[in-house]
Amino acid sequence: MEVATEKPFKCEVCQASFRLNGTLKGHMNTHTGEKPFKCEVCDARFYSRGNLNMHTRIHTGEKPYKCELCDKRFCHRGNLNTHIRIHIGEKPYKCEVCDKRFRLKAHLNVHVTSHRGEKRLKSGEKPFHCEICHKRFIHSASVNQHMRVHTGDRPFKCEVCDKRFICNGSLTMHTRTHTGEKPCTCEICGKRFIHSGSLNAHMRTHTGEKPFKCDLCNQMFKLSGQLDRHMRVHTGENLFKCGLCNKRLSRSETLNEHMKIHTGEKLFKCEVCLKMFRHTGSLNMHMRIHTGEKPYKCAMCDKSFSRSASRNDHMKIHTGEKPFNCEVCDKRFSCSGNRNKHMRVHT
Repeated sequence: MEVATEKPFKCEVCQASFRLNGTLKGHMNTHTGEKPFKCEVCDARFYSRGNLNMHTRIHTGEKPYKCELCDKRFCHRGNLNTHIRIHIGEKPYKCEVCDKRFRLKAHLNVHVTSHRGEKRLKSGEKPFHCEICHKRFIHSASVNQHMRVHTGDRPFKCEVCDKRFICNGSLTMHTRTHTGEKPCTCEICGKRFIHSGSLNAHMRTHTGEKPFKCDLCNQMFKLSGQLDRHMRVHTGENLFKCGLCNKRLSRSETLNEHMKIHTGEKLFKCEVCLKMFRHTGSLNMHMRIHTGEKPYKCAMCDKSFSRSASRNDHMKIHTGEKPFNCEVCDKRFSCSGNRNKHMRVHT
């Protein structure tokens, strides 16, 4: 059967073309910002009825598209088509810099950022810096936003729980914890994310790519932010102080989580066993106890883990890496937990 490929309906704003007039109308909402289609379960809103229908499958658990080779099922036909490439070995997306090929455009996009990161590191292209902690930035606006970390200024407030944020983008992402909206989907495993940055980081769990390297110990990281935080291990820098117990912490996020120890605040509840958690990340990890999900797989022995940290510790069995040493007797360990247990021998 011949499939029509003509796309006669064209968007006057961005010149994108579509086969159906209805698809064009839905697309126009992306330019106007109008989201007329609302989910009756969680009130999330969408540009088109098709997007709403796909979103509804999150609530119903419907996975109508099945792989004929391995019987794995998917919510969306596009995810199935992408999955099929695993079986046939097709990699249609090529990096123009190094010619490496990928099954997914998302994989390529993540990979390309590693070249940008290399270029910025080589050129030293971060002309703006914070006068307090000397962290460097590409844009002056990023410095202004970063300064709120030190001043404590949080001008953006959530209307649901009154939590305050440094920037509007953080508020927007936080709001999705209340609405349940997760618009960014991994095309390999179907996992959904609140924002594209989390999806891009997650994609590296599939590709194994770690483009950011510590120049002191050669440890590799998936994200530049992880490298920045890791560097404080070497510098001993702890910029953020708790106003109640004076404990100093290396990250503002860690300080926020630490503060919940004093307030006892636990906003996130497991719907299965009703256990409460201080943040969504802890709830998500806890849920794997109930689902049995182990999304982090060892590339060398196929053993799977529920947490990426557990997978990373396990990988050191294969690599022989022992980055943590005892300060008393210099014995080395593959993970900090084992080193800390060992330290009790000396105390």
